[in-house]
Amino acid sequence: MKVVSLVPSVTETLSAWGITPIACTKYCERPDLHHVGGTKNPQVEAIVALAPDLIVVDSQENRLEDYARLTDADLNVLALDVVSLKSLDVDLQRLAKAVGHEHPVHEVPQVLPLNQRAFVPIWRRPWMSIGADTFGSHLLEAIGITNVCSESESNYPVLDLSTVAELRPNLIIVPSEPYEFDDAHLEEFADIAPAVRVDGRDLFWWGARTPEAMQRLHDALHPFG
Repeated sequence: MKVVSLVPSVTETLSAWGITPIACTKYCERPDLHHVGGTKNPQVEAIVALAPDLIVVDSQENRLEDYARLTDADLNVLALDVVSLKSLDVDLQRLAKAVGHEHPVHEVPQVLPLNQRAFVPIWRRPWMSIGADTFGSHLLEAIGITNVCSESESNYPVLDLSTVAELRPNLIIVPSEPYEFDDAHLEEFADIAPAVRVDGRDLFWWGARTPEAMQRLHDALHPFG
């Protein structure tokens, strides 16, 4: 089966299942595979020319207009929508069925809750974070960390550091992506709470990596719990 993956998490998961996509995005960290643009600007004409049997997208990663262009070209597109551990399990089963793979059951690790309140910056100028209905927020909740922006009306709230201080986090969780924070940026959090770097892929990429990613995040944050 010829599969094009427009989602880094899907590319990684398919590879873990022994299925190599014929093409993926430039953000999938697979320089050995053919790239067809990014998640937000895929090269639709190039994808059509590949005549894939299946294209996989995710509503949190990809744009509706690109999905429409692909389906208008009579291509078979599987649209996932992963925002929580529950929806992850459902959509992994859908993906496995679509590619003819027997979806393995991934046991979620049972860990002691960390009982922390955390702020998770994902961008600067302006400062941005994640809201409640995002995979990263649900993942943190599963290991006992409350996202201080979980009551925001937006899934990607914009706020300043004075507002962050008013939310009284015990911890600043600084992911390695989508924004590359340097040491000077971390110093801006010094008067709010301790800052700890984590692998952004463990927090935001879902799929085959999730059980071990949860354990890694728990281990990295445990000293602050």
